[in-house]
Amino acid sequence: MNSNSSAPSISLPPVIAIDGPTASGKGTVAIEVAQALGFHYLDSGALYRLVALASQQQKIQLDDVLSLAKLAAQLKASFANGRVYLNGEDVGDSIRSEAIGLLASKLAVLAEVRRSLIGLQRSFRQNPGLVADGRDMASVIFPDASLKVFLTASTEARAERRYKQLIAKGFSANMTVLLQDLRDRDERDMSRQNAPLQQVEGALLLDTSQLTVDQAVQQVLNWYSALSQ
Repeated sequence: MNSNSSAPSISLPPVIAIDGPTASGKGTVAIEVAQALGFHYLDSGALYRLVALASQQQKIQLDDVLSLAKLAAQLKASFANGRVYLNGEDVGDSIRSEAIGLLASKLAVLAEVRRSLIGLQRSFRQNPGLVADGRDMASVIFPDASLKVFLTASTEARAERRYKQLIAKGFSANMTVLLQDLRDRDERDMSRQNAPLQQVEGALLLDTSQLTVDQAVQQVLNWYSALSQ
């Protein structure tokens, strides 16, 4: 703030922004970091999956961009106890299917849909703080985040994690298909014109290929703790 200004300084709740590719483990890490700090949690990727699910329910086609943007702007989403809700209904399992994930990845390329979700994402920034994970948390949604982390892992490690996750939820999965799907999503996320996936300046790199969840969580907590020292 300009030192000559008489306007009071407004202190916004702190944000830990964790970006990274599909199945890198950022969601699991973000949830546990949020729980450790008593912060709120935002799974921005789930919002795109919710738009995908809602668009299927309302039979809105991918080329109907205006209807998709309106749908995104009116999305009623919430998170509680690790579950995801759409209009008050628990849809946490439904949005994790590969079909919904693929559709969400395609929707995320649409600038109109991304713009429609910005306000909703920023509304999760509440006291005492927020841990937000996604693709553009540090670059677009919360560029003033207290801590920016780019969390990644090898494609093979991510495919294996995704395979185990799908099997555990009762979905069928094929490792070869998953590997190709991850490569395709990475290419789409990194090359899109609007808010591409990237490690922004100032973001700390965390490669979890050889780390346990606890180790990754502790590293983020250590980085955040160091900010106040």
